[in-house]
Amino acid sequence: MYPEIMVLPMREELTRLGVEELRTPHDVDQAIQNSKGTAIVVVNSICGCAAGRMRPAVRAALQNAAKPEKLFSVFAGQDKEATDRARSYFTGYPPSSPSIAILRDGKLVHMMQRSDIEHREAADIAFELKKAFDKFCAPVPAAQ
Repeated sequence: MYPEIMVLPMREELTRLGVEELRTPHDVDQAIQNSKGTAIVVVNSICGCAAGRMRPAVRAALQNAAKPEKLFSVFAGQDKEATDRARSYFTGYPPSSPSIAILRDGKLVHMMQRSDIEHREAADIAFELKKAFDKFCAPVPAAQ
């Protein structure tokens, strides 16, 4: 665990965007189980290269017309129990940080793991996220 003063700027890089930090397992369960519609769960981390590209990518992707209705994050290596609980919702994927999950009605519909992030530029990560937002977060047209 790093001193909180070291991770605060990394936390704030997401919370300034309106991303709600989930710091306990209870927070995670409440957020995910009570979220109707779409939600993003960002597994933040102190890793300079991968997370340093992931956070700006999330910022850019959230400028997309279609985006998740709820925005959440957990911080790997800092809020261990909350991170473990969030990962329990990412069925079929091993622990990975940083990572980005998109859920619909509490069910995982899209996952970007560290391997999808670490060797790419922020613009490329944002492009993939925007495509996922368009696919999973766009409003469903009303039946006429």
